[in-house]
Amino acid sequence: MNEKLGSELYHDVIYSDRLNHASIIDGTRLCRFEVVHRKVYEHADVNDLQRMLEADRASGYRFGIIATDGVFSMEGDLAPLPALIDTARKYERLLFVDDSHAIGVVGDSGRGTPEALGVHGKVDVLSGTLGKAMGGAAGGYITGRKDLISFLRQKSRPYTFSNSLPPSIVMAAIEAFTILQQDRSLIERLHTNTAYFRKHIQQLGFKILEGTHPIVPIMLGEAAVAMDMSNSLLEEGVYIKGLWYPVVPKGEARLRAQISAALDQQMLDRALSAFERVGRRMRII
Repeated sequence: MNEKLGSELYHDVIYSDRLNHASIIDGTRLCRFEVVHRKVYEHADVNDLQRMLEADRASGYRFGIIATDGVFSMEGDLAPLPALIDTARKYERLLFVDDSHAIGVVGDSGRGTPEALGVHGKVDVLSGTLGKAMGGAAGGYITGRKDLISFLRQKSRPYTFSNSLPPSIVMAAIEAFTILQQDRSLIERLHTNTAYFRKHIQQLGFKILEGTHPIVPIMLGEAAVAMDMSNSLLEEGVYIKGLWYPVVPKGEARLRAQISAALDQQMLDRALSAFERVGRRMRII
């Protein structure tokens, strides 16, 4: 890192995956441009990241952070955490993982992407939300070394100037974590439902992005097709959101199915039947 006199400042660097969630993108944008350099590497491409890190060896950055989602919300794929951990250690950078779309969902006990990929406890900074699988209410958390968390308590403006969570949400979140620790049946049911839906939606002839996550992107291409199919499925009793540009790249419009442990096979079959009727009527399958 270069320490300079006068008005010249320290410079740090953030390396961000191209498909990171908007919250990560906005967070990096809040960093002062004259202090923090922001660089984007190709999605899940560790070689591209290493190329950047190698080029920056002599740059004198004080701190460097590699930032990635654990599960990418529009694709449902997992970040290559083992390779990212090795890369971060090799180049002496911190690895930050936002696991909001994985906590309570991914891994044998729902501990998220690190558990699923066999690197639990090896990520430098891990964040998550209480607003999705862990109750769907509000709030979130960040974990890391004790000195880092102490620093954030003093320096993180969103934390310092936010109200505390209501006690009811705190207790509900604690209970949600307790349930996950004591009973894996919900996770097992979710994984079973996900595998069932993924298998049968493909058998119907729909194109999905491969993976194991309960986020199942059903690729349709054009925005108008995704919009029409979303509306038609709602008329059939299936609520599913369509996504198109600028949320996803042009030509990659999709429906994003989100499988739940609360569903049973009869419900999934009813949804699949609706997909088949609408898909044939719209000549998608």
